[in-house]
Amino acid sequence: MRTTKHSAAQPLRRHPRIIGIPLALLAVGVVVCLSAMLLGGGADTRRTADESVTAAPASDPAGSPTAAPDATITPAQSPIASPLPSPRGTRTPSAASRPRADSAGSTGSLAGRIRPATRYRGVATAYEAGDGNGACLYGPSDDLMVAAMNHTDYETAKACGAYVRVRAANGASVTVRIVNECPLPCAPGQIDLSQQAFARLADLSVGRLPITWKLLSPSKAGAISIRYKTGSSPYWCGIQVIGHRNPVAALDVRTANGWRKLHRTDYNYFLAPDGNGCSRAIRVTDIYGERLTIRGIAIEPDVAQPTGVQFTRH
Repeated sequence: MRTTKHSAAQPLRRHPRIIGIPLALLAVGVVVCLSAMLLGGGADTRRTADESVTAAPASDPAGSPTAAPDATITPAQSPIASPLPSPRGTRTPSAASRPRADSAGSTGSLAGRIRPATRYRGVATAYEAGDGNGACLYGPSDDLMVAAMNHTDYETAKACGAYVRVRAANGASVTVRIVNECPLPCAPGQIDLSQQAFARLADLSVGRLPITWKLLSPSKAGAISIRYKTGSSPYWCGIQVIGHRNPVAALDVRTANGWRKLHRTDYNYFLAPDGNGCSRAIRVTDIYGERLTIRGIAIEPDVAQPTGVQFTRH
């Protein structure tokens, strides 16, 4: 019985050994295969990671070599970060400095009825200019290439001192300076030329001549002069601008409270009706917005005092 037990027990002990060997070999093979697969997969994973790092600059702006310089340059180039140049219209050069044109330069934004780069149509007539004086009260002149502007375009003396080129249908032209007013019934567009100026266009016997005309900013011009009206004092004054290249749009005087704009009369003086506006700096503005600040002009009535400055040509 013990033998039977032994003979029956012995095969049972040998069977695990026989099966264990193949299982062990199989396990080793599986491990080897898995190791190979893992090793191969690890290489693929590393390559993929390397490719991702290389591609990052192209897909991620933060990783791009150009991203940081752009971020630095952009604020410096921004109009907000960079100070803007001061508008030239705010410049107020003294009588000793050279004036510059305002940023409004070519627009003539302060012009009234007579605007730059505009051609007007009308008729020319002739009058006897005498010594060249007129409603603008500039005084006598040796140059009689002068004219009187019609009442409408005279515009309360705003046309005074303007240079205009008048052209006839026959092609003849003449440049005149406005020193006078042609009262109604002179129509808008009409210019009453001195006889000397009319003769440059046609015979005086023509009487009325169809014309076109436009505003000029002449190349030759001396310095502007300032003249105080008779009776001017530190308590009341009238101020006139003479010899300006471009039409004058406004005149301000310096007061204890800042700049004060004076009223313009139809006889071409700017008036300060009370005692708050004389004996200090004067600021003159043309129709292009250029401002000239003039200092040191003594109150000497009826004396044209040169300033040394002139408006810019346009």
